[in-house]
Amino acid sequence: MMATAPGKCFLVTGPPGVGKTTLIMRVFETLKTSNPTLKIQGFYTREIREGIERVGFEVVTLDGRKAPLASTTISTPESIRWPTVGKYKVDIASFEALALPELQIKEDTDLFIIDEVGKMELFSSPFFPAVLKVLESNIPLLASVPIPKFGRDIPAVARLRDHPGAKIFTLRPSNRDAVKEQIYTQLVDSE
Repeated sequence: MMATAPGKCFLVTGPPGVGKTTLIMRVFETLKTSNPTLKIQGFYTREIREGIERVGFEVVTLDGRKAPLASTTISTPESIRWPTVGKYKVDIASFEALALPELQIKEDTDLFIIDEVGKMELFSSPFFPAVLKVLESNIPLLASVPIPKFGRDIPAVARLRDHPGAKIFTLRPSNRDAVKEQIYTQLVDSE
């Protein structure tokens, strides 16, 4: 049985569109193929497109359940009060109902995947405390975080970056394969 690296926090960062989610999902697929018994919990965020236009984001659990995260097209009486990021309205209740249970600490969890710890997700007040609990659990965490905008970091993201166990991988088109290999190798490295 392989041991995942305990207490390690792998943070993937980089500009929007560089492939953070794709990289995290490739690491996940490789881990599942090489270690089918691994218990991996978490979620990733995926774009919703209509034709070539991005109209929102959905949150997807690792076993394939989906819920809306943000949208440009939604217009309901409730959505008027929702917070916005750029042109997107953030559906906090939908995000929390799907994502928060995925962050519950279980004895037999080998790895958490959180894509991403970003501005939209952080509108949920219980979300960051749940992320911190994962960090404190000593179960390895693979997460994506946005790159600081105009030199300003989101305080919660800065806390993750500054965590003593955090390793930061800055993704560029030129290093995607190398970073995937590094993260995979360090995750499966037996102590």
